[in-house]
Amino acid sequence: MRIFVTGATGFIGSAVVKELIQAGHQVLGLTRSDAGATALIAAGAQVHRGELEDLESLRSGATQSDAVIHTAFNHDFSRFAANCELDNNAIDTLGSALAGSNRPLIVSAGVGFLAPGRLATEDMDAPPINPAFPRASEQKALATIAQGVSARVVRLPQVHDPVKQGLVTYLVAVARQKGVSAYVGDGLNRWSAGHVLDCARLYRLALEKGTTGARYHAVGEEGVQLREIAEALGRGLNIPVVSKSREEAAEHFGFLGHFAAADIPASSAITQQQLDWHPTGPGLISDLDKMNYSEA
Repeated sequence: MRIFVTGATGFIGSAVVKELIQAGHQVLGLTRSDAGATALIAAGAQVHRGELEDLESLRSGATQSDAVIHTAFNHDFSRFAANCELDNNAIDTLGSALAGSNRPLIVSAGVGFLAPGRLATEDMDAPPINPAFPRASEQKALATIAQGVSARVVRLPQVHDPVKQGLVTYLVAVARQKGVSAYVGDGLNRWSAGHVLDCARLYRLALEKGTTGARYHAVGEEGVQLREIAEALGRGLNIPVVSKSREEAAEHFGFLGHFAAADIPASSAITQQQLDWHPTGPGLISDLDKMNYSEA
C-alpha cells in the first residue's frame, strides 16, 4: 500500500515511516523543510512538500494514496486552542479527500482524561469537547465514517525513548529550571506509557488489520506513578525530589499543573487481543535512566 503520513519527520511519525517501509509499504511523507526531505529520502520514503496549514497539500497527498496516517500535531501549548483548530481542519480535509473510497484514515488521539481515576479502556468514548481541552481529533476522525472513510483512532499515552517522553519531557525542563524534581501530594497518581517503537508497530497493525470505527491504545505500561517519574528525574539531574501540594502545583508546573496531579492509567488489553499487538519495548523509567540529561 502507498501510505500518506503527516508528521512524517516527527518523533512518532518518523518511527511509523520506518515501520511501514520495513513491512513493505510505500510511504509518502509530508514535510515542509529540506532537512525533513533529506531524512525521508534516507529512510526510503517519497517526499510530499507541504504543512498542516496548507490544506491543498494535505488533500493532494491523501488523494494519491491508499491510506492516510495522521501523526502531526503542534504541541506549542501557548497556542493550544489554535493548534486544535488547525488539527480539526486538517482531519476534515483528509477525510474529504478519502470520502466514498473506504480507504483507511488513522488519526492520533490521547488516552488521558478518558476516565480519570479509573483504568481507561478502548470501549470508552472520548469526553465531550470543552474549552479547557478543545482537542477533537478522535471525534473529527470518527465523523468521517459517514462520508465513506474507514477511520480508526490510535490513542497515545506518554510515548517515550531515551530522548523524548511525551509530557515527561516538559517535566524535565521544569525540574531543571526549578532545581527540584517534584510530584503532587503522595505522587501515587499514574500516567500510562508506551515505547515509541511499540507505538509505531501499532499504527501499522491498525492499518493492516484494524476495523472501521475502532479505537486502539498504544499502552505498554498501564500506569507509572508520578513519584517514580520524579525520582528518576532527580537521579538524572542530580537534584532533590520534593512533594508539592495541589495548591502549589499550578505555580510550580505551569500548564502541566493539572496533568501532574492527574491519575490517568489506561489499558491496552482489547487492542492486544484484537490486533495481536504485544508491546516489548523498555519501560518509561528504564528510558529515563538511560537518558543523557546533559543534552536534554
